[in-house]
Amino acid sequence: MLKHIVFWRFLDEAEGHTKQENMDIIKAGLLGLVGKVPSLISAEVGQDVLHSDASYDMCLICVFNDLDGMKQYRDHPEHVKVASYIAKVKSDRTVIDFEF
Repeated sequence: MLKHIVFWRFLDEAEGHTKQENMDIIKAGLLGLVGKVPSLISAEVGQDVLHSDASYDMCLICVFNDLDGMKQYRDHPEHVKVASYIAKVKSDRTVIDFEF
């Protein structure tokens, strides 16, 4: 099994939306991938509540059977649409992928 965890910080305004509006759009898009991307077993999206200097704005946690499944997700056209939007509105991103 493989977990894919991503953290983002977002711009205060981008693509005609506030940070919160963009996070809502992204959350809906990411959770909507469950059932559309066959290799995606589960997805969770969380928004930061502390807003500390060290905090990121949003976190994604996905589970796949293996690395190949994660790569299929990465390249899936529906994921590419969401990722393309995120690229326009994020200021920072960090990621880790690990087997468990």
